[in-house]
Amino acid sequence: MTNTRTKLSNSRRWVIKLGSAILTNNGLGLRRESLARWAGQIATLREQGHEVVLVSSGAVAEGVVRLGLKKRPQTVHELQATAAVGQMGLIQAYESCFQQYGIRTAQVLLTHDDITNRERYLNARSTLRTLIDFGVIPIVNENDTVATEEIRFGDNDTLAGLVTNLVEAPALVILTDQDGLYNRDPRRFADAELVSEASAGDPELEAMAGEGTALGRGGMTTKLRAAAAAAKSGADTVIASGQTYDVLLRIVAGEPLGTLLTASRSPLAARKQWLASQSIVRGRLVLDDGAVRVLREQGRSLLAVGVKKVEGEFARGEIVACCDSAGRDIARGLVNYDAAETRLIMGQPSSRYAELLGYVDEPELIHRDNLIIV
Repeated sequence: MTNTRTKLSNSRRWVIKLGSAILTNNGLGLRRESLARWAGQIATLREQGHEVVLVSSGAVAEGVVRLGLKKRPQTVHELQATAAVGQMGLIQAYESCFQQYGIRTAQVLLTHDDITNRERYLNARSTLRTLIDFGVIPIVNENDTVATEEIRFGDNDTLAGLVTNLVEAPALVILTDQDGLYNRDPRRFADAELVSEASAGDPELEAMAGEGTALGRGGMTTKLRAAAAAAKSGADTVIASGQTYDVLLRIVAGEPLGTLLTASRSPLAARKQWLASQSIVRGRLVLDDGAVRVLREQGRSLLAVGVKKVEGEFARGEIVACCDSAGRDIARGLVNYDAAETRLIMGQPSSRYAELLGYVDEPELIHRDNLIIV
């Protein structure tokens, strides 16, 4: 077991992407026995203390059968309608499989807009994190019913990479019908060798990727790009065959299956580096001496009780500067409440948020993971 595989096996939160090739009957309906096997493995991971977010294909394939179609539709509106019908069967199948283990599931449908719009991004993140805290397994898919060509992800591999960022997971597993990335197309070259480990985002990797299958929108190239996206928040990715016995359990145990694509830095370091690189702040928070001391000396989160003044107008999730009473910048971070809300709760303990705002999102004004000292 390599050091990287050992580190990966210690990850608590996993995003797992299951592709059409391993979930469907050649694109015509779901293989329910396969879903049952995945549910069993994921239930075991849960017993081991791991958290799981599932990104699943299969809605269109199920919709094709339910509508009595002979092949996958080609036009956008037909695909959207087929996916809407298929989503019902997909979620019913997962719900039934996971109920055998006393595990609740939730359907989460996302569009590209939900990721690129900062407020919707934070709302989606909060919902997913709350589901995980409730012990529920989120089953994520693209919202094909409303997504247009301009705002769709294009494939669930891309979605999985972005969801990994969204839930701040240190590990992504993409399961497909191939053993991983080969240095040459194994369907054409008998001497093709499996790439056991490489750096996510290495431009040389895409030259090795072959074409995808007709069952889904993604091929090996989209999986490599998903790994590169996940690596931006410090997550490592394993691309492996879903046909391998107990593949999830073995990957999580650190067995060297498939292709491991490693991130160059840890999730926390990646987030801090991004914050440090941002030159534009949307507002300023003037802190009392106690809050300044807590941030500088103890590395803790910023609470509203330590804020004396709010300057500027900013939205939830935007970057604000934190300064001392003399106006010197001491930190910057992603704020959990907009300017108007921050003015209402500044100087107040988090126990009063619900009374003052009518709701509570986060107890911290800026969480320490989203804050950097300058």
